[in-house]
Amino acid sequence: MKLSLDDIKDLRAYEREREEFRARIIELKRRRRVAVGPVVTLVFENQDTIRFQIQEMARAERMLADADIQAELDVYNPLIPESGELSATLFIELTSQEQMREWLPKLVGIERSMVLRLGPGAEEVRAQPEADHASQLTRDEITASVHYIRFSLTTDQVSAFEAGPVVLGADHAAYPHGTELSEATRVSLLEDLRGNPVSSV
Repeated sequence: MKLSLDDIKDLRAYEREREEFRARIIELKRRRRVAVGPVVTLVFENQDTIRFQIQEMARAERMLADADIQAELDVYNPLIPESGELSATLFIELTSQEQMREWLPKLVGIERSMVLRLGPGAEEVRAQPEADHASQLTRDEITASVHYIRFSLTTDQVSAFEAGPVVLGADHAAYPHGTELSEATRVSLLEDLRGNPVSSV
């Protein structure tokens, strides 16, 4: 379910709930953060993680006008998955200029190389970049360090995801890595796939 203006607390109300909400989001993201190889990490988004993003941005920027909040909702709402979908922010985590010069040209196309391999037969579900962001983030000679991607699963694929195992991998020529999802991660992501998001504070 997408967020509306009514879901975003004003600054005083948010300040009262922030400590508890922030602690819950940190724990939620811990279950939904998956490292794939040495430099790529995916954080799977849901309504709560996106609400936290918007609340924190509004807090930092002291946003008071509905129009400013709505602009953020318009940007971030597409990252909330619908039933049968998983939505993730892909980070290329580099800490030095030397690493950036090495990896960013090498990983062009990484956002299209992410796959979920489901069950013993390893049926593949390939990621698709978020259309609204892809044109801004994708270049021929160098990639961005952040991408937004989505996996769309059929009903049978959701059942295979639930049964496991599930491997999140990359079949990029320069980055052939994969990670089996933990049970805690699969259970959390099944809430998205089944259309049962965690309710907000």
